[in-house]
Amino acid sequence: MRRVKVYRYSLPMDAGVVLRNQRLKTREGLLIELWKNHRQGWGEIAPLPGFSPESLEQAQLALLPLLDRWQRGDPFPDCALPSVAFGVSCALAEIDGSLPTAFDTRRAVMCHGDPDELLLQLNALPNSKLGKVKVGLYEAVGDGLNVSSLLEALPDLKLRLDANRSWSPSQAAAFARYLCAEQRRRICFIEEPCHTPQQSLEFAAATGIAIAWDESLRETGFMLQRQSGVAAIILKPTLTGSIDACQRQIAEAQSLGIEVVISSSLESSLGLSQLARLSRWLLPESTPGLDTLNLMQAQLLRPWPGSRLPLITADALEVIWQQ
Repeated sequence: MRRVKVYRYSLPMDAGVVLRNQRLKTREGLLIELWKNHRQGWGEIAPLPGFSPESLEQAQLALLPLLDRWQRGDPFPDCALPSVAFGVSCALAEIDGSLPTAFDTRRAVMCHGDPDELLLQLNALPNSKLGKVKVGLYEAVGDGLNVSSLLEALPDLKLRLDANRSWSPSQAAAFARYLCAEQRRRICFIEEPCHTPQQSLEFAAATGIAIAWDESLRETGFMLQRQSGVAAIILKPTLTGSIDACQRQIAEAQSLGIEVVISSSLESSLGLSQLARLSRWLLPESTPGLDTLNLMQAQLLRPWPGSRLPLITADALEVIWQQ
C-alpha cells in the first residue's frame, strides 16, 4: 500500500539575505510525505532562486505525475530536475532505511553579524575552529581587511570563503594583498573567487590561496580534474540531483584526491537534517557547510539540535495534493 501527500511551505527569512543581488524575503518549497507498507519517508523539494535550473512551479509540475505513477505501484522514474530528484530520493531512502539516522552536527560557523558575538561563538567551539565568510558582496579591500582581522583575532581559526565568482582578477588581487602568508595558509579554500574558472586558477597560483569549485560543477562541458590550487568541491544536493548522483560525484572527486564538502542551498531544518545525515554517512571526515538555519525565522517539521526557532509542523501547512 502506498500513500502520498505534498505540502507547500513558505518560511520568512531574515531581512539581510541577498542572493545574486536579489533580497530573499521568504524561502518557499514543497514537502513530500510518502508511505509504503507502513513505513514513512519525507523529502524537501526547494529550488534555490537564481541558482537552480528549475523554478518551484516547474518542480511541482514535474513532480505530481511522477508521484502518481509511484503511488500506483511503479518504481519512481528518474527526474532531470535536481531538486525533485534529491527530495524524492531522500523520502525513498527514509522508507527503505538506506539513509542512516546518525547526524553530523559539526559545522563551519557562518561569520556575520555583531563582531563581539561572533568571536564569542567561535571561541566556544569545542574543537578546531572553522568558520565561513561570504565575500564579494562589497569592496574587495574591505573583505580583505575583515578576513585578516578575524584571522588575527583568533590564531587557531581556519576559514572557508565564498565569493560566488564576484571578483575580477584585479579585485581578487586587492583582496589577497591584505593577507599575510600565514593567514593565507589558514584559508581552507575560497569558492570560485573570479568571474571565470581560468581566472580563479590563476588567482590560486599567484596567491597560494586554494580554491573550490561550486558553480562550475553544474556547467555543461566542465570536467573535474586534478589541478594545482584546487582543494575541494562544494556539493549542493538540491542543485545536483538524487542521492545516487551525489554519490557518483563524491566518488569522482575522491578518486582525484579532491575534498568534498556537502553544503546547503538554504533548505529548511528538515532538509538540513537530511544533509547532515548524508554527510555523516558519505563524508565522515568532512565538516559540512550547513550553518544557514539562523537565516530563517522558523524551523520546519524536524527541529535542528540546539535551535530555539519556533517549529512549524505538517498540520500547519497547506496540502496541495494527496493520493
